[in-house]
Amino acid sequence: MGSLLSVYGMVALFSYIFGGTLADRFLPGKLISISLVTTAFGGLILATYPSLFILQILYGYWGFTTVFLFWGAMIKGTRLWGGTKNQGQAFGFLDGGRGIVAALMGSIGVFIYSVFLEVNLQDASIIERQDAFRYVILFASFMIAIVGIIIYFKLNIKPEEKQIRISSSHSFKNIIAVLKLESVWLLMLIILCAYFGYKVTDIYSLYASDVMNFNEIESANISSLQLYLRPFACILFGFLADRSRSTFWIIIGFLVMLLGSIIFASGVVKSSLNILFFISLFILAVGTYSIRALYFAILQEGNISIALTGTAVGVISLTGYTPDIFAGPLMGYYLDKFPGLLGHQYVFIYLAGFSVLGLFCTLRFAKISN
Repeated sequence: MGSLLSVYGMVALFSYIFGGTLADRFLPGKLISISLVTTAFGGLILATYPSLFILQILYGYWGFTTVFLFWGAMIKGTRLWGGTKNQGQAFGFLDGGRGIVAALMGSIGVFIYSVFLEVNLQDASIIERQDAFRYVILFASFMIAIVGIIIYFKLNIKPEEKQIRISSSHSFKNIIAVLKLESVWLLMLIILCAYFGYKVTDIYSLYASDVMNFNEIESANISSLQLYLRPFACILFGFLADRSRSTFWIIIGFLVMLLGSIIFASGVVKSSLNILFFISLFILAVGTYSIRALYFAILQEGNISIALTGTAVGVISLTGYTPDIFAGPLMGYYLDKFPGLLGHQYVFIYLAGFSVLGLFCTLRFAKISN
């Protein structure tokens, strides 16, 4: 899995910036539709259980279809859909909706797997498990393809004619124009800090197991809890942002994330203090998801042209999503070298540092966007 995700990450890295310029040249709905249908086709290959070499090619292919064709188009489409007054709601519904769909698809996938696995999981052979899981892959591929087809005919979001003319100019000039904006550089750092916080959510269930002494089922339920918390937090903060300023609520989000990380870094959240654990987890998760819901909503506050949204998103994502590369190894190093509570404390100290950096960057962003 590590080698496959590395291939995906390398292709995605280049796809962010070049896919962003593509999103400024073509209608979002058409790019999203093509992305989904081609991604679904890859699922049919996965369902054959190919060799490792073919899997590496497949993951590289998905890096292209899910980022080059999709990412910039999705963000630009959401910004156009939100208009000038509802950016917070638009991006809040986007990320909240992604959380709901992830939770539902996961639950449906487990149900399908259990239906087609004709024997007990403990007694099932690898062949029987493969046969059952093939239906999960095919279901996911079918759903993705169907949504892609619907979007092709129904998602008719179009920029104004003036914006089309600007975005059709030379791609390299558009990239240079975007890089001249201080707001773009600040947003890179804001997203990097927020996304590191999001990557830390991966170890919540591990903390429950390693430190709180929860069993495997109880620890897994922690992951489920945060999945269902995500849409509520995202949609709530989306509505709040449209009634004031998105930057204000991102500042609040970083302060809340800082508070939660300090509580965990202090080492006071230990076994038997379950109430404190859940309260601290709630604080940290709300802070994390509120920022994640809104960081692209402030494109408008940063005076970044709608016509260059795709290019800006590509440039910003190139740096902003680098925690995909370094967060896992960084957390893994400390959790392996310092087992138990101490390793987790080091991780949350890093999170506190990123929270402070994100807070200062957002304060600066708010100042220059007044």
